[in-house]
Amino acid sequence: MNDPADTLQVNTTTASGVPLVSVRGEIDLRSSPILRESLLESAAKLSGPLLIDLSEVSYMDSSGVGTLVFVKREIERSGRRLVLIGLQPRVRSVLEITHLDKFFTIVQSLDEVPKS
Repeated sequence: MNDPADTLQVNTTTASGVPLVSVRGEIDLRSSPILRESLLESAAKLSGPLLIDLSEVSYMDSSGVGTLVFVKREIERSGRRLVLIGLQPRVRSVLEITHLDKFFTIVQSLDEVPKS
């Protein structure tokens, strides 16, 4: 069995002077706890909106969706915003099927992130 840490990578970088959390791999039942911990850790270190680049996430199941909902609610408690960037069609369809595409702020690129 593969270690979930081998199939999911979460890194904080800076793009255009803005902190960005980049996620790569598959988000499923085994890797979603790692994602949750990493996103909450990043959120604690960063200020302003939590920008999450999911352009290199090829798959996400319901546990991954639940993780993003949980993290969004935690972020909003501190008066901040969570923005999902660059969703692959397969990942975006999971959010659309559950109507969570209306719940999340979703943009295709960093340039489209709302300025508030």
